[in-house]
Amino acid sequence: MFVTSFRRQTMSELTDLELTDEQKIDKEFKALLNDYLNSNHRKKVEIIERAFNFANEAHKGIKRRSGEPYILHPLAVARIVCRDIGLGSTSICAALLHDVVEDTDYTEEDIENLFGKKIAQIVSGLTKISGGIFGDKASAQAENFRKLLLTMPEDIRVILIKIADRLHNMRTLGSMLPSKQYKIAGETLYIYAPLAHRLGLFAIKTELEDLSFKYEHPDAYADINQKIIDSEEDRTKLFEIFAQPIKKQLEAMGLDFEIKARVKSVYSIWNKMQVKNIPFEEVYDLFAVRIIFKPKDYKDEKTDCWKIYSIITDIYKLHPERIRDWVSRPKANGYQALHVTVMGPDGNWIEVQIRSDKMDDIAERGFAAHWKYKVGETDEESELDKWLKTIKEILENPEPNALDFLDTIKLNLFASEIFVFTPKGDLKTLPKNATALDFAFSLHTNIGLQAIAAKVNHKLVPLSQPLQSGDQVEILTSKNQSPNHDALNYVNTAKAKTKIIGYLRKEKRINIQKGEKLLNHFFEKNQIEASQVVIDKLLSHFCLKKREELFSKVGNGEIELDENTKKLIKEKNGNVLLKYWKMSFGKKDDSQNQKKENPAHIINRKETYILREVNGKKNYTIAACCKPIPGDDVLGYINDNESVVVHKRSCPLATKLKSSFGPRIISAQWAGDNEKSFSATIEIKGIDSVGVLNHITQVITGNLAVNIRNLHIDTSDGIFQGKIGVFVHDVNEVENLCHSLKQINEVKSANRINQ
Repeated sequence: MFVTSFRRQTMSELTDLELTDEQKIDKEFKALLNDYLNSNHRKKVEIIERAFNFANEAHKGIKRRSGEPYILHPLAVARIVCRDIGLGSTSICAALLHDVVEDTDYTEEDIENLFGKKIAQIVSGLTKISGGIFGDKASAQAENFRKLLLTMPEDIRVILIKIADRLHNMRTLGSMLPSKQYKIAGETLYIYAPLAHRLGLFAIKTELEDLSFKYEHPDAYADINQKIIDSEEDRTKLFEIFAQPIKKQLEAMGLDFEIKARVKSVYSIWNKMQVKNIPFEEVYDLFAVRIIFKPKDYKDEKTDCWKIYSIITDIYKLHPERIRDWVSRPKANGYQALHVTVMGPDGNWIEVQIRSDKMDDIAERGFAAHWKYKVGETDEESELDKWLKTIKEILENPEPNALDFLDTIKLNLFASEIFVFTPKGDLKTLPKNATALDFAFSLHTNIGLQAIAAKVNHKLVPLSQPLQSGDQVEILTSKNQSPNHDALNYVNTAKAKTKIIGYLRKEKRINIQKGEKLLNHFFEKNQIEASQVVIDKLLSHFCLKKREELFSKVGNGEIELDENTKKLIKEKNGNVLLKYWKMSFGKKDDSQNQKKENPAHIINRKETYILREVNGKKNYTIAACCKPIPGDDVLGYINDNESVVVHKRSCPLATKLKSSFGPRIISAQWAGDNEKSFSATIEIKGIDSVGVLNHITQVITGNLAVNIRNLHIDTSDGIFQGKIGVFVHDVNEVENLCHSLKQINEVKSANRINQ
C-alpha cells in the first residue's frame, strides 16, 4: 500500500516530458475514470476498463504525427465526451474504440461480440464518416458530412463523439503541415463549429472557432489575445464596481448564486472588428456578466430569472430594445436564459445573462445535458427532433450534389430563430429572414408548391415577404400554381430550397422527354434526318450547349418548331456549322498553345509556396473576391490549370474551398521584395467641412506619396463618407495610410475594406 501511494506521488510530480509512454497512457486513463466517477451516470467502470485495454492493445506501437502513442487520441476524445459533453459509459467506450475498426484488423462484429450491439452501432457510424475527412479526394469532406448527418436520426451520440474527435484534432493541429492546417481549420469553421452551435455545445463551438482562427491567422490571434490580457485589470475593476450592488441585493433575496464576467472569445472579437471595420479599442462589449443561481424549486426557476431581472433594472438603466427572453421560449438548440443590457458605470452598455444552474449546464453541454434533466417521456416533438426530421427530408432528395448540399444545410446550421403563428395559433420556429414561402413549406411540401400569396396579420402580401417574430401567417394556394426558378431567390430555409429544386428537376425531366418527342415528330413530319449535325446546328443557333437543354426548351414552349426552324435546318450555308465547329474545338487548340507558351510548373504541395514576380511575370493570380496584398494572411488554391490563385485566409470563398477542395489548398507566403503595386480600398467617414477633401488627398498623395486609383465621396447633413481606391505595396502601407487619415480632425474612421 505504501509503495503504491509513493509511486503515484512521484508520477504526479513528473512533467509530461519526463513521463514514459506507458506512464502518460496510465495518467490519462486514470484522469478519464476520475471524470466519469465524478459524473451523475451509473458507474459502469468495468466495461470502460475493458474498452480501454482492448483499444490500447489494438493501437499498440502506433504513433501520431506528434510522436505520441496513438491511444492518447481516443483517450482524449473519451474525456471530452465525458467531461465536456456529459455523456455516459456507452459513449465513452465508443470514443475509446472509434478508430479500431478503421485503423486495425478488428471488425464491427468483433466489437459487437465483446461490447454489445449499441456500442458497435455507434462505432460503425463513426467508421462510416471518418474515411476521407483527411483524405485526398476533392469534396470528400462534403460527402462525409452528408453521411455524418444521415447517422444522426439513428443515434445523435455519433455526431457528438465526432465533434469531440474534431476538437482534439484541432487541439493537436500544430504537428500538421501548414496546408493541412488551413484545410482542417477551414473545414472546422465551415462545418463543425456551426454544428456544435446548433447542438447547443457553446463551449466547444467557441473553442473550435478560436483554434481555427489561431491556425489561420496566428499573428492576429496573438495580437488580440495579448490585448485581452493587457486590458484584464481594467475589466476586473469595472466588473467589481458593477457587480457589487447586484451581489448585495441577491444576497438579501436569500439566493444561492454565482456572478462572473465572461470575456468574448478571440474569434468573436476579431469577427466583430471585421464586420464593423473597427479596431480592438472600439469593441465595447468585450465582456458580459453572467449570473448563475440554484433555485430552491426548479418549478420556480423562470420566476426567479425575472426577479433577478427586476433587481438589476432597479439599479442600472435598461436598454429597452436589447432584452432577450429565451426563458419563456428556448432557442432551437435548447438554450435557455434571460439576457438584459444595462448602462454600466463607465457609460458603456453591459449585457447580463441570467440562468439557473440547470440552464447553464444545458447552455454549455447542449442536448446531452438536456437528457440528464428530462423526467419521463413527452409526446411533444422537441426542437432537435424537428431539426433532425428536416435534415432527413433534405437527405431524401434523390440527386443532391455534395457541395450544393453543404451550402443548403448551412442555411439551417447558422439560423437564428423567429417564431410565427398559424391562423389557428400553432407556433412555428423558422430561421431569421425566412419568408412567407418558407413558412408555406414548413407547413407541408404541397402547400409550398401550390402557394400563390400569403396573409400576414390579415394583410395580403407576396410570398417573398420576410416574416417577423409574432407574425400570424395564412397561406393562399391554387392547384394550378407551381414554383419557377425565381422562387429560389426568396426562400431562405434548406427545406424550401431543396423541395423547389427537386420540383424543378422533375419538371425539367418531363419537359426533356416531351421536347424530344415533339422534335422527333417535327423531323418526321418535315422529312428531316435526325442527325448530330442537325442537332448541332440548332444548339448553335439557340446558343445552347447540351441537347437536353434544347429538348427542355422545346418541351416547355420556349422554342417553337415552325417554318423558321425548318428553313434554318435545311439551309445549306455552312457558316453556322463552321461557327459551331470553331466554338467547340477552337478552345482546345488555344489551351494547348497556352500550355506551350506557359509550361505548367510542378508545385510541391507539402512546402510553402513563395509568391513572387520574375521579369514581369507572376507565379500566382490574385483572387478577385478578396484582393489580398502583401502582408495579408493568405493561402493558395491550385485551380484546374495548375495555377495558384491567392486568397485571404479569411475570405468566405476560401473557407468554402478549404472545406470542399482541401487537397488543392497550399500554404503560401509573399516574397520579401514587394516592388509591385496592389490595389486596395479604404472606407472613410467624418464630419464635412470646407477643404476637408483637399486635406485628405494631400495626406495621401503629398505626405505619403501614394497613388489614388479612384475616389468617391458623398455628403449628407454635415456628414461625409466614401471610398478611396489606392495603389500600395503591402498591408503596412495601408495601415499607415489609415492611421494618417485618422489624424485629420474631421475624419472619424478610415479602414481598409474588400472591394
